[in-house]
Amino acid sequence: MNVDTMSGARSATGEANAWALLNALPHPVILVEADDHIGEANIAAEAFFQASASVIKRHLLEDFIPFGSPLLSLIDQVRERGAAVNEYRVDIGTPRNGTERVVDIYASPASDGSRGVVLLLQERTMTDKIDRQLTHRGAARSVTGLATMLAHEIKNPLSGIRGAAQLLETSVENDDRALTRLIRDEADRIVKLVDRMEVFSDERPIEREPVNIHVVLDRVRGVAKSGFARNIRIVDDYDPSLPPVYANHDQLVQVFLNLVKNASEAIARQADGEIVLSTAFRPGVRLSVAGNSDKVSLPLEFCVRDNGPGVPPDMVAHLFDPFVTSKANGTGLGLALVAKIVGDHGGVIECESQPGRTVFRVLMPAFPNRSAPVREE
Repeated sequence: MNVDTMSGARSATGEANAWALLNALPHPVILVEADDHIGEANIAAEAFFQASASVIKRHLLEDFIPFGSPLLSLIDQVRERGAAVNEYRVDIGTPRNGTERVVDIYASPASDGSRGVVLLLQERTMTDKIDRQLTHRGAARSVTGLATMLAHEIKNPLSGIRGAAQLLETSVENDDRALTRLIRDEADRIVKLVDRMEVFSDERPIEREPVNIHVVLDRVRGVAKSGFARNIRIVDDYDPSLPPVYANHDQLVQVFLNLVKNASEAIARQADGEIVLSTAFRPGVRLSVAGNSDKVSLPLEFCVRDNGPGVPPDMVAHLFDPFVTSKANGTGLGLALVAKIVGDHGGVIECESQPGRTVFRVLMPAFPNRSAPVREE
């Protein structure tokens, strides 16, 4: 073998090793050539753009990003300076890869002397997800003081008003009894609202145990099909090998019953309305918790998905805040309570919504001792 052959073989081996290394990265990496065609794409980029590398390499970069994206000017900066440039929180979402894909971008000139640029994209989904979850917990806590005050300052006089209306009902004419009943019913309605808010002030430790999430979801499905979702198609997509979740069984039923009820109301007027309950194992998600030096792993993913019209875009960021609702008769406390329960379990909840697809995704910790008995029904 001559020197040129040996040199070419080493070059090919080095290139193969380089792309093997890039393919091992969890973040999308692409090479944008001088004419803005995509020259290379690693495995993570295939998943991100939802296309194979051979398909990606047949397109210009602008085919995969929004029109006028700042990513294009970022590449021009790299070519002009001949140095790396970073940009944070750039939305490159499109109908092809998702309506909201916020990423941090690391751009560097290719080392071969061409005008190519290597891009590494780091999704901010999990960071934003955790930030939103902490905000939801704070919002739920802000209701705690209000709930305690309402319970003391409102429920007592309401009981007096209701009692007075009940006494009046026995002495007034039939035509006026409708008014006394109205007073009584409205007093009862306010008491129920205050009772729901009192849940936010419950700071007692949660009694947790290993729970089979599929038992929980099956119970929720049974309750829904016998009542509010009687005429709605509910399907499951379970991972049967999932380990137990470390949680309170009854509170999990409350969480998913609330989510399924919301989904059923969203698709109630659709002939093809469908709710999908899914579970999956997603390793690699870890969350730092105050007061604990160790990071908590959240490998269990539980989703409630519907094909309804979606959540209004201006409400998504505030969906888990108290008193935020799109329902005419809603109180806006249901999802706030869901966020509180999930947060108290050390989990994370998020919502992704677009017309025809709304997903509520719950990430929870697994039970650490897999040999322990699991709560069944």
